[in-house]
Amino acid sequence: MAGPTTADRGVSKPSAGSSGPPPGRRFGGIGRLRGRLGTRTVLLLVAALVLGGGTVWALYGSSWLRAERVEVAGVSVLTPEQVNEAARVPLGSPLVSVDTDGIEGRLKKRLPRIDSVEVSRSWPDGVVLDVTERKPVLLLEQGAEFVEVDAKGVRFATVTEPPKGVPRLTMDVAAAPSLGRFGPDRLIAAAVRVRGDLPKAVAADARKVAVRSYDYITVELTEGRTVVWGSPEEGELKARALTALMKAAPKSRDFDVSAPTAPSVAGS
Repeated sequence: MAGPTTADRGVSKPSAGSSGPPPGRRFGGIGRLRGRLGTRTVLLLVAALVLGGGTVWALYGSSWLRAERVEVAGVSVLTPEQVNEAARVPLGSPLVSVDTDGIEGRLKKRLPRIDSVEVSRSWPDGVVLDVTERKPVLLLEQGAEFVEVDAKGVRFATVTEPPKGVPRLTMDVAAAPSLGRFGPDRLIAAAVRVRGDLPKAVAADARKVAVRSYDYITVELTEGRTVVWGSPEEGELKARALTALMKAAPKSRDFDVSAPTAPSVAGS
C-alpha cells in the first residue's frame, strides 16, 4: 500500500504560474535593503559632521571672518572717533564672538548723549554702530553753563554754548511748598511735559520755561509775551485754550490758561 502523498500531508506545492521568490531569497533582499539604508545614514552623518566642523572652524578659527573694521552711523554732535573709542570693539577677534550687548552697554554708560544704539555684525569683517543721539528740548541754566534735558527729562550733557532754538529752563523753587513733595527731578519732568504740550506755533516762539512750583509754570515767548500754564496737567485742553486766545486777542501780551475752562488775557 502506497504511503501518503505530499498533498495528503498538508504541504502544498508552488503553483506552476507563481513567480515570487522563495522565502529565503525574500528575507535576504530586505536585509540587503536595510544594509544600504544604514550605509547611507552613516555617510550622511559623516558629511554633516564634516560640514559642521568646517563651519565652526570658518567662524572661529579662520582669518576670514574676523572683526577688522567699525562703521559708525547716526551721529551729529558726537564724532565717529568718540563712539569708536567708547565702544572698544575687539578688533581681530572672530566676528561671531563679538559681544554686541556688551558694546551697547559700554556706549550708553560712557556717552550719555546716546539715547539708543543698534550694534550689528556686517559680514564678513565689520561691526556697525547705528547711534541715536538725545535731542535737547530744554536747557537748564547753571551759572555760565547749560545742562541739556531731553524729552524724557534726562539731563545728559553740559555745554557752554547753548544750541539754537532750545528754550531755557529756570528753577526758582527754593521756597516752593511743593519742592519736598515733588523734588527737582519731577519738577524738571513737569517742565518738559509743558514744553511738549505747547502748540507748535507757540513752541517755536518759546524762549524760557520758568518753574516756581509744580502748580505754577510759565512760558516766556518772543515779543515780551507770557503764558501762565499752571501745572502740567490737562495739557491738551490748555493748548486748545491758548490757541483760541491767541486767535481772539493776537495783540495781547499775557495769556493765562492755568484754568483751561476759564482762560484769560491781559495787556492788549
